[in-house]
Amino acid sequence: MLKRMMKLAAFGIVAAVMISNTTLPVSAGILSDSLPSAGAGSMLNKTVEITEVATAAPAAPAAAEVAAPEVKEEAAPAATPEVTMTAGVTAAATVTPQENAVFVAETELEKEEKEYVNLVIAKCNDYVNVRQEPSEEAEILGKLYDKSVGEFVSEADGGWYEITSGSVTGFVKAEYVVTGEEAIELAKEVRKRIATVTTTTLFVREEPSTEARTIGMVPIEDELTVIEEEGLDGWVKVSVEEGEGYVSAEFVTLSTEFVKAESKAEEEARLKKEEEARRAANAAADKKSGKSSSSSSGAAVSGGSGRGAAVASFALQFVGNPYVYGGSSLTNGTDCSGFVMAVYSNFGVGLPHSSGAQRGCGYDVGGIGNAQPGDIVCYSGHVGIYIGGGQIVHASTAATGIKVSNATYRNILSVRRIF
Repeated sequence: MLKRMMKLAAFGIVAAVMISNTTLPVSAGILSDSLPSAGAGSMLNKTVEITEVATAAPAAPAAAEVAAPEVKEEAAPAATPEVTMTAGVTAAATVTPQENAVFVAETELEKEEKEYVNLVIAKCNDYVNVRQEPSEEAEILGKLYDKSVGEFVSEADGGWYEITSGSVTGFVKAEYVVTGEEAIELAKEVRKRIATVTTTTLFVREEPSTEARTIGMVPIEDELTVIEEEGLDGWVKVSVEEGEGYVSAEFVTLSTEFVKAESKAEEEARLKKEEEARRAANAAADKKSGKSSSSSSGAAVSGGSGRGAAVASFALQFVGNPYVYGGSSLTNGTDCSGFVMAVYSNFGVGLPHSSGAQRGCGYDVGGIGNAQPGDIVCYSGHVGIYIGGGQIVHASTAATGIKVSNATYRNILSVRRIF
């Protein structure tokens, strides 16, 4: 009897402190800032809301501070999910990082733009000299042309910046360049985002989908101007001869181009190379100067040197002939760069079969306003031959073949002169 009474007394004591079949939703925001690092016997030292209490349990005061009883792992109800808690995260069930945090991955372009804070960009009529010392009497090491970009090294007395750009490191007058926030914004305007093709033939789609219609094809190593790349889920919007379209980012390498300073030695070497190329081209053109100067299209060459005019006149003979991707036959079919290559081949000049590579041939004349017949007019993914009067002859598309168009029908990247 005594033993039975002792058991009942013990049961009463336990019932007074134990909560049975109780769910305890806990907000970690009301936990101590110092959470225990391990152990099953963690104590909650703030108010814990009790949402369900067994009828056998005694009622607690409405606003009581309750210290949770020690909880052992093996005593947890089987249906209660494991709760992993960290400070500041509400936990009423199993918490995963994906459910309680937003992971925002920076794009390569965004990472790159963070580096623009260190840029120095020329803002002048033509160019600013880069000098060996911060003085207008110091030796000129090179030229930083308008909208060309360098990196800030240090600031010198008297309104000078030390910069490095390309192979040149020296000093420029601060009044002819911009830095800081102004340079960051200007960099976004003057930069050129390029998509270089890394596969043999890349399809350009009407929409960012492999199910979309193909509007054009681009050969390996061609460089395309990027129009948009953010938020396209693995696609890049580019400009090609057929218009604007989308290519898979998997098959291009994205890069940013800035114009850099040209050293004095580099300028001398460039001018020498251009003069040698001009002489060789002129000599070859002399042998072809008797070619016809009109075409069946009725277009004619206007202005320019005799040699450049001879190239343009020769090219006009093939207006109306077919466009064939990858071709270089002036009669049976050619693409844009194959057309330019084949025309110049007849004047003894070897050019690469790539619109991007042709953009590096000869020398830049400074825009369409300075173009002469025979110059190569370069676009994103396309090239043509200037014939004067604001027009080009080019192998356009499969639908139109070789034709004459206004030179400014698309954005011009460069005008190159061979002769």
